[in-house]
Amino acid sequence: MVDVLSQNEIDALLAALSSGEMDAEELKKEDTQKKIRSYEFKRAVRFSKDHIRSLTRIHENFARYLTTYFSAQLRTFVQISVVQVEQLPYDEFIRSIPKMTILNIFEAEPLEGRMVMEVHPNVAYAMLDRMLGGQGVAPSKINALTEIETIIMERIFSRTFESLQEAWKTIVDISPRLEALETNPQFMQIVSPNETIALISLSTKIGDTTGMINLCIPHVVIEPIMPRLSVHHWFVSQKKTRAPEEVEVLKQRVSKAKLPIVAELGQSSISIREFLGLAVGDVIALNKPIGQGLDLKVGDKLKFIGSPGSVKDRLAVQIDEVVSEGVEDDYDE
Repeated sequence: MVDVLSQNEIDALLAALSSGEMDAEELKKEDTQKKIRSYEFKRAVRFSKDHIRSLTRIHENFARYLTTYFSAQLRTFVQISVVQVEQLPYDEFIRSIPKMTILNIFEAEPLEGRMVMEVHPNVAYAMLDRMLGGQGVAPSKINALTEIETIIMERIFSRTFESLQEAWKTIVDISPRLEALETNPQFMQIVSPNETIALISLSTKIGDTTGMINLCIPHVVIEPIMPRLSVHHWFVSQKKTRAPEEVEVLKQRVSKAKLPIVAELGQSSISIREFLGLAVGDVIALNKPIGQGLDLKVGDKLKFIGSPGSVKDRLAVQIDEVVSEGVEDDYDE
């Protein structure tokens, strides 16, 4: 980034040059000297800042979907948010996670290769305890998973990939599926140790239990779609209009939606004492005369005026007048 000097700094610099305290030729030499920056080949930079920002946006949506999913499944307070998105060698990721953890290895067609969703044991066992009827508390000592616990874990986390699919839909349509569930990182080698990965860290809180969910995405897996992670692609995709087929499908689904319709005979106000004293045969006077039409409300909005009647021994209402068909609501600015 280019430093912008204030007016006071410019005046001080000109004063120093005019007084001889600074030499203009020496300043030119400093600018022409080559600036050397160290570069570590084991930590190759494969993701630009633009890519990191796009991955952050995608997985912020993923975190919101996960929060909704786990809250419904576990029926307790769940909060998930993106803490950090960084790039590092795969070997460094393996060394940073616990020796005993939950590793969900999955593929996402049409992308080629495998990815990993690592769930900290505190979080995973809190979910397991909650699913089995507990309070959602992680045990003090983490043991190996039994066969029943493994099956429950696979069912819990296999459905999280539906949320991942929804979060990535703006970039590419993927079909993630769980390939295997491991507990020892040493037995999991999805890419070479020096391969650069994108590590998305999600802070997870379930009740009083906190931990991390880490999503490991190797660069080689998403390299074919890297151009779509640019800001330009995001703007272009947002401007796309719906295809006629999508609009027609949307219309068909909306036309099948069910809405409550209420025929209101009238209204009346009585005291609590009068309400408690009501008995069979009592008459409550309404605020409408008999000859006035009934108010037909769709949801809570008045749409029609009708007349009471019957059809085949069933109560019915005949629509006599349309009140506000096609009229949009006016909102005060």
